[in-house]
Amino acid sequence: MNPFIFTTMLLGLMLGTTMALSSSHWLMVWMGLEINTLAIIPLMSQHHHPRATEAATKYFLTQATAATIMLFSATMNAWLTGLWHIQELTHPITSTMMITALALKLGLAPVHSWMPDVIQGLNLLTGLIMSTWQKLAPFTILMQIQTNTHPTMILFGLASTLIGGWGGLNQTQLRKIMAYSSIAHLGWMTLVMQFSPPLALLALLTYFVMTTATFLLFKLNKTTTINTLALSSTKLPAMTSMAPLLLLSLGGLPPMTGFMPKWMILQELTKQDLAPLATFAAISALLSLFFYLRLSYNMTLTTFPNTTTATTPWRLPTSKPSLPLAISTMMSLLLLPLTPTIITTLTQ
Repeated sequence: MNPFIFTTMLLGLMLGTTMALSSSHWLMVWMGLEINTLAIIPLMSQHHHPRATEAATKYFLTQATAATIMLFSATMNAWLTGLWHIQELTHPITSTMMITALALKLGLAPVHSWMPDVIQGLNLLTGLIMSTWQKLAPFTILMQIQTNTHPTMILFGLASTLIGGWGGLNQTQLRKIMAYSSIAHLGWMTLVMQFSPPLALLALLTYFVMTTATFLLFKLNKTTTINTLALSSTKLPAMTSMAPLLLLSLGGLPPMTGFMPKWMILQELTKQDLAPLATFAAISALLSLFFYLRLSYNMTLTTFPNTTTATTPWRLPTSKPSLPLAISTMMSLLLLPLTPTIITTLTQ
């Protein structure tokens, strides 16, 4: 892709997200999300591969459907209440429709089926943008909707944690595994969003850091399937030794950073007298932990299944870890002791 066009598309992504985040009028929010969608589609189909074109088409149709429901819900709310303000979505029908539309944009279960197929058709860098930046605007809008323990939010959150864990169990493609990981993490955030928005934001930012480190590691390693992870130890021994810790942080094991949001979310759900919900969420985390352990096992304790008959070159190409990978990896592993400081900063 031409560098000028690539820069223009990235600026369009930032503009659309900024417009959606800074607006309090539903029409401006809708316009921001549409600019965001139209900016990322050329980035998705830039390689002219049939799978990339299919992913871009599926993404466009899904986002167009969600935007239509969203605009219809906002218009109906304005018709019923006379208000276009984002925090005045008071009618139960319009609020349910809006939450469903935003869940479709985010890829929450049970309206999640587009997400694994779309991320599978992208390269790792575009998949990283899809898993992180594209979640920011719909998630923040969902946080601003004033609801009093809306059952739809609980349903989406619980379904996402369970389906995100189950769906990743039998996958061999790393991008699909990361897509189901995204669904599971978003489910945890949705469960706690109504009770503690700062805690949901903390979980989102922590997920961004861990996912960035994981995608950059896969990109550095040039791996897209579980089997090719076995080559990591010969190419990148230092990063291979860090990778299991990074993956276990995504799974939410102490003493890594990923344990922090899960711990705080379970505590908050228990405070709200939702102990059964917290129990289901904790059990679903074990499902996600299983496929993270599979990745760790294949990366560090196995050898590549196929032996090559080609002559080994005298000089292997060297790839150096980048600064963003180093920073995000350290943050994914070492932020747990700063939990009180981070919580205090977010709740002020």
